[in-house]
This record gives sequence, structure tokens and C-alpha cells, in this order.
Amino acid sequence: MYKAVLFDLDGTILNTLDDLFYSTNYALEKYNLKKRTYEEIRCFVGNGVKVLIEKAVGENHQHLVDNVILEFKNHYKEHSLDHIKEYDGIKEVLIELKRKGLKLAVVTNKFNQAAQDIINKYFNGIFDIVLGETKELNRKPHPDMCNYVLKELGINPSEALYVGDSDVDILTAKNAGLKCISCSWGFKTKDELISFEANIIIDIPTELLGYLN
Repeated sequence: MYKAVLFDLDGTILNTLDDLFYSTNYALEKYNLKKRTYEEIRCFVGNGVKVLIEKAVGENHQHLVDNVILEFKNHYKEHSLDHIKEYDGIKEVLIELKRKGLKLAVVTNKFNQAAQDIINKYFNGIFDIVLGETKELNRKPHPDMCNYVLKELGINPSEALYVGDSDVDILTAKNAGLKCISCSWGFKTKDELISFEANIIIDIPTELLGYLN
């Protein structure tokens, strides 16, 4: 019997891609760097802001990464809530999981303050723990963040599910000893998830309820 469900944020419980796209290109434009397409940004996200910007600036401009990250963060702090879209049915599923007595957590490579702000607005009071990228813990796919959350919840890995939309999430779950549920409505296509060797893929949030026994 599962006692907890850990969720990725971007592409799993909320569609945040528009704001990531706009903030990345704002930061690139500040340094006269080539702006990136929506599809490129989709492929770049998942490993945290540093990797996103490293990929976005390109190999010839790595010396600008720290400066572009600063511009990105400043812009994103002001605009991270501008274009967010809720995935149909996700809030209802979260409420049902809560009603069933499960512990719920968000584990994301998004920098921590942005994660807190977004969850407070869209899912206030639903999650027991929200953990974004911090200096103290290695980011996903390292198991540190999941291990920390499970310890705080008093839950063993065998008693928890991990839900995400990417290869990073599949590796994170594997490294933390968690059963992974991959969702096809996020930033990666179903074909991409299959190529990442996802064990379980769901197409709508309500399907998650069938894996909780």
C-alpha cells in the first residue's frame, strides 16, 4: 500500500513552458545572443536553470552563463505566473489523493523560491512538502532531493510513487528506489518517454489513481 506520491512540477502538474520560454529569451536578448525556439526550450528544460541556460547560450558563449542566469532569474521572479496553465484534472486527482490520506510532495529542479511561489498560488494547502533546487542538495536525477523528502515524511521508498514527465524523472525514481509513473501530457512526447524506457505511462491524471493499491 502506497503512503506518498512525489510529483515533478514543470510538465507534470502545471504547464510552465511559456514563462520559461519568455524568460530565457529575455535573458539571451540582454546579451545579444540568439533567441531560442519554443521547441528548443522544451528540449532544454528538466535539469534546472543552470543546464537550461548552458544549452540556450550555446557552446561559444559559455563564459556568459552566470550573467544570463542572473537575468533569467530576475525576469522569472516577476513573470513566472504570467502564462501558467493547469493540466485538466490534475487538481481533482491531487485532492482525491489527499482525501485518501496520502502524503503529497513536489520535487523539482526549478529553483526553490519559484517552486514555492507557484505551488502556493495554484495548490495552496494540498502538498505536504515542496522542494526545489537548493545549494544543500544535489539536483535530480541524483536521489538527494527525493531521499530528503521521504525522510521528512517518514516514508520508505517502497511506500512511495514518483510521477514525472521526463527522462530526468525516470532516472530520479530509479536512483531513489521509487516506482515511476510517467505522464504523456507534459514536456516530453509519449514516443520520447518510450525511448527513455519508461515502465508505466499514463495519458490522463485520473489514471494515476489505478496504481495506488
